[in-house]
Amino acid sequence: MQIKEQIVQVFEENFGEAPQYVVRSPGRVNIIGEHTDYNDGFVFPMAINRAMWIAMRPRTDKIVNVWSADFGQMIEFDLNNLEKGDFQPGEYVKGVAWAMMEAGHLLNGFDGVMGGDVPIGSGLSSSAALELVTARAFALSSGVEWNPHEMALLGQKAENQWVGMQCGIMDQLISAAGEKDHALFIDCRSLETTAVPLPKGTVIVVL
Repeated sequence: MQIKEQIVQVFEENFGEAPQYVVRSPGRVNIIGEHTDYNDGFVFPMAINRAMWIAMRPRTDKIVNVWSADFGQMIEFDLNNLEKGDFQPGEYVKGVAWAMMEAGHLLNGFDGVMGGDVPIGSGLSSSAALELVTARAFALSSGVEWNPHEMALLGQKAENQWVGMQCGIMDQLISAAGEKDHALFIDCRSLETTAVPLPKGTVIVVL
């Protein structure tokens, strides 16, 4: 069973009905440009076929209930009363909510189940995928227009200022703006991006 089908099934078991939306954000590999994104340089990442998923239904109040299938725990909080807790996946979800509200977005909560197949700690940006899939879920529950560059910056802000990891912008931007069969050239000074078609038949092997 694929990840998408698994989290839809778990959602139905937990919430008694099918999810209204299923959202996805991929992990990434970087082809050229190591450690240059946080030094205002150039990078050339591409999205991969592993991702984080959230099956969800919007709420009309400020309550967020997300079951983490990967960690076997419920993430619960009130958008009106955000407080930092011990380091865990829920802090990424709260951090994204905080960053979006700091930017002026009026958020509603949602019920969801999240899971993924981006290996944690593997250098494939599972945290950025989690941040951007969370931003997608909040955008849908709250009627926020999806702007890939803005959402990438808010994901980075969540990781830098809420979670406390000082990453650059590359991971979030490729997860937010990657295109099928393309790599993404990013100028990290201006955040200008150019989608570059990969040669037909290209295979990237991650070891």
